[in-house]
Amino acid sequence: MTATTLRPGWSHPVRAAVPPFTEAGLRRVLEKVQRWAPYVDGLLLDDVAAVLDDYTPTEHEVDEHAQRLRGHLMRLVHLAVFSKVAEQDGQVADLIERGRTIGTEEVPTDHRRAVGHLRRMAWTLDELLERLVAHQCLAEGP
Repeated sequence: MTATTLRPGWSHPVRAAVPPFTEAGLRRVLEKVQRWAPYVDGLLLDDVAAVLDDYTPTEHEVDEHAQRLRGHLMRLVHLAVFSKVAEQDGQVADLIERGRTIGTEEVPTDHRRAVGHLRRMAWTLDELLERLVAHQCLAEGP
């Protein structure tokens, strides 16, 4: 088919459609969409609540909670950096630094200290979430 042809029902030439991506490009976009996770979902709020509520995670649960909180925290830190809200709000800048620091620390092997580490991570996550919502970088959670 040529670049422009007449189509039945049309009285003027129409250019052939040009797909925006190659097949490989479409696959990359599909993979990114499939890996995408929302910044704030019920899991984030559930994970924060699980650590900050009266329940104390068992020794067997600490690593799983740490991994989940670390993932949520890093996503929000990246959003805060990308949105440049830290340039307007010193508290957000402090939370980004605290989030980066605590997110890269090893979880203590002592159970009591490990729970304290989880709670510091959860409080940082909760405060950062609150500041990002206040700056309208995120909508309030479900």
